Amino acid sequence: MAAVRDPEATRARIFEAAVAEFAQHGVAGARIDRIAAAAKANKQLIYAYFGNKAELFSQVVGRCMVDLAAAVPVDPDDIDGWVDRLLDYHAAHPELLRLLFWEGIEYGTAELPDEPVRQDHYARKVAAIADGQATGVVTDAFPPGDLVFLLIALVNWSIVVPQMRRILTGDEDTDRARLRASIKEAARRLTAR
Repeated sequence: MAAVRDPEATRARIFEAAVAEFAQHGVAGARIDRIAAAAKANKQLIYAYFGNKAELFSQVVGRCMVDLAAAVPVDPDDIDGWVDRLLDYHAAHPELLRLLFWEGIEYGTAELPDEPVRQDHYARKVAAIADGQATGVVTDAFPPGDLVFLLIALVNWSIVVPQMRRILTGDEDTDRARLRASIKEAARRLTAR
C-alpha cells in the first residue's frame, strides 16, 4: 500500500527546514539539497511550492515577520511590557534575527521583494507610537518611525551580537536580567514625555 501524500505537511516540513538552513547559512550559503534532506522531501517540490532559493528565503522571512507582528504588537501604553514580550519572543525564536541579519548582509539597501508587505507591518508599529505621541503617552521629541527604529535596535542588538553582550556585560543569567532591566529603563527614557 502506497503512503498517503500530505502536501500541506510537506510544505510545512520544507518551510521549517528552510528556516533552519537560512538562519544558519544565509541565502548564499544555504543549499536546497540540505533543505530537501532535512524536510524528507523531493528537491523539485521545493521549487514547485516556493520557487527558487531567493523566493523561498523571501517567503521564510516574510512569514516570520508576520508571526512576530501578530505575537508582539507595539503598545505605547506599556513600553516595558512590549520590550519584555519582544525580548522573550526573540529568545524563543532566535532564528528571526539571524534571518534579518543575513538579509541585511546579502541584500543591503536593495528593495526587497516583499517590501510593501513589510512596510504595512511596520506602518502599524509606527502608527501605534504616533498615537501614543498624540495622546501624550510617548514623547514627540523623535519622529515616530525613528523612535520605533531606535527601540527595536535597543532591544535586538544584544541578541544580534551576543559576543559583544558577553564581552561587555558578562554572560551569567543575573547579567542578562540586569541587561534586560537596563534595556527597559533605556526604552522608558527614550519614550518618556
